[in-house]
Amino acid sequence: MAALAKTIVATGLSSGIGLEVLKQLLEQATPYRVILGARDIKATSDAVARMQYDKTANAVTVLPVELADLKTVKTFAQQALDSVGGGKIDYLLLNAGMFKPADKASHGKWCEAAVVNHFSQHYLTHLLREKLVASKARIVVVSSGAIRNVEDPATLEERLANGSGADGYSVYAGSKFAQLLGAHWWRRQLKGQCDVVAVSPGLIPNTGLGRGQGFQIPPNLPDAKSVPEGARSVIAALSRSDFPEDPDRIFLTSWGEWWDRHVIAKTLDKELQDKWCPGKEVLERYAGVAS
Repeated sequence: MAALAKTIVATGLSSGIGLEVLKQLLEQATPYRVILGARDIKATSDAVARMQYDKTANAVTVLPVELADLKTVKTFAQQALDSVGGGKIDYLLLNAGMFKPADKASHGKWCEAAVVNHFSQHYLTHLLREKLVASKARIVVVSSGAIRNVEDPATLEERLANGSGADGYSVYAGSKFAQLLGAHWWRRQLKGQCDVVAVSPGLIPNTGLGRGQGFQIPPNLPDAKSVPEGARSVIAALSRSDFPEDPDRIFLTSWGEWWDRHVIAKTLDKELQDKWCPGKEVLERYAGVAS
């Protein structure tokens, strides 16, 4: 593998838009070393094996992780760091997402989708922080325009509680809102050390996001985009450098523009960001993860 390969540690590249992101990355002239976490190792490894790419220039390592369980997130982080060794992490790509109602589950205070979409990936960033800072890495958070449907952030705690009964879309929008709060929080924490970018892949039918939940985006919507188009939007967030002067405008739209401040205004509350972005030790106590 070429010594100049860019290293990406990623979640959510095993299916849908994420798998298409991986495919497109491996087709580029720039070589990549991708370390990705997946729930189904065999299915993901088989999908990667079917891809046509230059295996002498690129490398893909699939490691196990169950994002609903922070214990496995810690193991994944350590295995990713071991795989990187003395090298850099150029990008942390947080693409994993779940669409699921807030049914009662064994996830403590928060529903499963809140853990997967926000808390677990926030925890992963904590675990990789030292290496990310040393690498001057870019952190890309794959968000959603659904965050605009959170009219009152004060309802998030009730909505995302384990067993709240909130429907899948309400939970998805709320957990993605919390995730965007996390992107802003990390941008503040890592100012001058790492770039943090949020990106929406757009309104995309046929991603599998709502599989098993009876939710589908109609393919005939005027703003609907294809899976390859969505993947290109995510990949663009890895390299865009035309950041607005306003440091809070970190959200890149699927049509290639930086969202105006008023669109994301509710996520700019620093007290709210702090509330939804617990420290590593707090998360470990919550999940019963040994330090």
